[in-house]
Amino acid sequence: MGEPVDLVDDADDEMGPFVQRLFDARDDGLPYLTHQQETVTRGELRERVAKQAAVFAGYGIGPGSTVGLRTPPSFTQVEVLLALWRLGAQVLLFDFRLKPAEVEALCASCRPQFMVSAGVNVRATFGFRPEYEVVTECRGTGRAATTGHRLVQFSSGSTGKPKVIGRTARSLAAEVERFAAILGMPGEGDRLLLLSSTAHSFGLIAGLLHSLAAGVCVVFAPRVSARDILRTAVEHRITALFGVPMHYELLAAAIDPPELPELRVAVSGGELMPPAIAARFAERYGVPVGESYGTTETGVVAMDAGGTSRPSVGRAAPGVVLREHKGELDVALEESPYLFDSGGTQYADGWLHTRDRATVDGTGAVRLHGRADSLVVIGGLKVDLTEVENVIREHPAVEQAVLVHEGMTEAYVAVADGQEPPSAEELLRWCRERLADYKLPRVIRVLEALPRTSNGKLVRDAAALRWVSQGSAGC
Repeated sequence: MGEPVDLVDDADDEMGPFVQRLFDARDDGLPYLTHQQETVTRGELRERVAKQAAVFAGYGIGPGSTVGLRTPPSFTQVEVLLALWRLGAQVLLFDFRLKPAEVEALCASCRPQFMVSAGVNVRATFGFRPEYEVVTECRGTGRAATTGHRLVQFSSGSTGKPKVIGRTARSLAAEVERFAAILGMPGEGDRLLLLSSTAHSFGLIAGLLHSLAAGVCVVFAPRVSARDILRTAVEHRITALFGVPMHYELLAAAIDPPELPELRVAVSGGELMPPAIAARFAERYGVPVGESYGTTETGVVAMDAGGTSRPSVGRAAPGVVLREHKGELDVALEESPYLFDSGGTQYADGWLHTRDRATVDGTGAVRLHGRADSLVVIGGLKVDLTEVENVIREHPAVEQAVLVHEGMTEAYVAVADGQEPPSAEELLRWCRERLADYKLPRVIRVLEALPRTSNGKLVRDAAALRWVSQGSAGC
């Protein structure tokens, strides 16, 4: 499996040396990225990263430059990210599923100096493709980084305004080491089928960066379907699997699935795994589904790779200090991870308030009980219902909107006085132009008026809203 490597260097907190240590951790001849019949070794990737870095340096990108990165999952995405980090740039990592309007709204507050995006050869589907042409745009209104954060990500906020979250080289290195210390994580020689999004923390850090440090070969399926995932798993003799509950549900429901005799670890991250889905997967494939719980702000918080602790998500990961406070889970952090004052009160006095309702038992095992705010998790991705409500309210015919989520997201809409009621289809088109597809409500019902409590607040109970809608002539 290979010896663990010390990635946290007290002498610096720069991304260039961190990336170098990731590459130097294992032999250059080991395979690192695989898709179908194409494999890129660690040495080949090192060369590709150097070439990409030379091109970006020609644009003037260097230490402290701010660069937005928006590319589909691909070998290119990995090369470009590591190349920009090698140059010391601060990378704003955008999920490719975001619509242009969402990306521009984020850029308005962060103001990157450069945008690196997939070029004209982007396909409409979200299937994996190894290579993409990239286009670099210089933005004259951008501003350089004012902090040492070198990874910037975005998380939905309870006010509808996304939080801007920064991670330093030191915090990323510490998290990679943290994953390496967790029992059951893949090691050198393992072949990891990575289904989790590489634009989000678990897929990026546990999937890509830890694998680079540990000598793991990361394998990608061409499409997210049970057939393609299983075919890939068989062809590449997969030993480890990372995904979200949706992926495990797909595989558990597959008809006549093949045996996966070399699969030894399967972990779900990004969303709490329903026990019934985990049980069906384990029955089908003989491997229990582990659980990794974390946040964009903190990285991994607790993990049970073996899936033996359910209904808890396991104990705190090595080096993580947490507490149960007023029924919610707090995680100790030395400094606020939020940029541009976007965190509100979520960080205070050395504690990150996750806003996840939780209990911690006498053994230190963490059990989650759902969100304490308007965030819900859909397909492993956090969606703020307030953000979607705000988008619907911007429609000229809409006066008010309420979203509820119980298994699926439903929108209840009241029409402004004097306006022709829009159809549910029109409102869905309105949302689709302004929101990523995973944020779209599954059901939209247009009512004459939305019910309110005795003190005038909008009712947010799903059963009550459904009851009112049954007597409405709306959609």
